[in-house]
Amino acid sequence: MSVLAVAEHRRGDLRDVSFELISAGRELADELGGELNLVVIGGDVDGFADDLNRDGVDTIYTVDEGEEFNHGVYTQTVEQLHAELDPTALLMPNSVNGLDYAPAITESLDIPLVTDTIALEGGQPVEVTREQYGGKVETTYDIDADQYAVTIRSAEWPTAESSGDAAIEALDADIDEDALGTTVNGFEEVGGGDVDITEANVLVSIGRGIEEEENLPLVEALADTLDATLSSSRPIVDNGWLPKNRQVGQSGKVVTPDVYIAIGISGAVQHVAGMKGAETIIAINKDPNAPIYDLADYGIVDDLFDVVPELIEEFGGEAPDI
Repeated sequence: MSVLAVAEHRRGDLRDVSFELISAGRELADELGGELNLVVIGGDVDGFADDLNRDGVDTIYTVDEGEEFNHGVYTQTVEQLHAELDPTALLMPNSVNGLDYAPAITESLDIPLVTDTIALEGGQPVEVTREQYGGKVETTYDIDADQYAVTIRSAEWPTAESSGDAAIEALDADIDEDALGTTVNGFEEVGGGDVDITEANVLVSIGRGIEEEENLPLVEALADTLDATLSSSRPIVDNGWLPKNRQVGQSGKVVTPDVYIAIGISGAVQHVAGMKGAETIIAINKDPNAPIYDLADYGIVDDLFDVVPELIEEFGGEAPDI
């Protein structure tokens, strides 16, 4: 019984979820009493393999096929490797790319798939936990099958840190070019792709408490002063005050910054799902009973319009008049 995990990269960089897949995969492999195998497809496969060589990985398979993600290349490669290794569990990221190829692979292999997994426990059958109803309910499923697949949500497992001694093997996948259906010519950010909040070390995030769009320059000034990136909860995006790529939460992006400053954010479960993996969480909210305080490492119970200007001046900036 073994586990096969599929690493993810974009524009020359491994995504954090690749290292979280190692942690999740190793835990599951230990429960199954088997090996953890990893595959990285495309890009700088040799460099990626070196980075992915963390404690707990038994073998890393590299497939030198293109630079960016291609649906057909991933599906054909993973299907071929799955046939060769015959793993009990197939782990993939619950990302835009992962959700593109995971259903196609599992349909072809005729194995069950559970997406957006936040916990795995047990061997046979495995207990898979995911959220429902906007994060209000956690549901656990028993997968009683010889083989199965899951996609894991980012920031639910720790990133594998310690270096390992995995065997690295180059895999010559037999790609049927005629069956690919698409050709990748390059990568272009669209839809307000001015910044990737998932890469930020410090995020200043704003919620309903800002009250009006005209007040946004205040938190923008704080972000500039701290050399941070501005993000928000869903209502700000729904109002059209910030673009979709700035949204943190279950229907936005999952972020794991070193510091997350939540300003005027109540802490609804949908938002918390996207930022609870932050190393340090600082909350500013005048409601002492706001759910965000259950999660925050530090909290300031006060009006943001009083607190934020003080912070800007404290860190050497100048607060705008609003």
